[in-house]
Amino acid sequence: MIDRRAIITAALAAIAGPAMTRTAGAQAAMSRVTAYAFSFPALTGGDIRLGDYAGRPLLIVNTASLCGYTPQYAGLQELWTEFHDRGLMIIGVPSNDFGGQEPGGATEIAETAQHQYGVTFPIAAKAVVKGANAHPFYKWAAEARPKDVPRWNFHKYLIGRDGFIAEVFPEAVEPSDTRVKTAIARALTSPS
Repeated sequence: MIDRRAIITAALAAIAGPAMTRTAGAQAAMSRVTAYAFSFPALTGGDIRLGDYAGRPLLIVNTASLCGYTPQYAGLQELWTEFHDRGLMIIGVPSNDFGGQEPGGATEIAETAQHQYGVTFPIAAKAVVKGANAHPFYKWAAEARPKDVPRWNFHKYLIGRDGFIAEVFPEAVEPSDTRVKTAIARALTSPS
């Protein structure tokens, strides 16, 4: 004998199943962690909370004072001057992870970034950007883009208005490079 209730229940489950799966998938996508969930201790005290810049593109750059790429601070400052009023946020994250090229403390970092290169964008306190002890932002970025992790100082993550990684530029790509400026302009005009 055929159990009508079992057939009706199975039919309803078959109809509702894909809709329930789509809903669960949408909820999972909506609850994914974005860059805006993180913060960095600021070089001068307090915190740089990325959530304070939600809906704005962010350029997160691991920096160092004694690196061959250190002059990129000037290019980053130029990007800041050009795009900050349009919504771009740049954050420098000093790190001693590559070649021991950021050995000093806050005073030495400020001397290089702010006094030698005239940086006015926020600078975080020194942080670890690779490996098991990496700052949570860098662990998140490595999980999101495992082939695009920092391999040296001045690695650049461009975070889109949606809070996810939009582009990655390795250290050899200058801040003034057309690819960087084009990606920033695109991120500034894209919907969040």
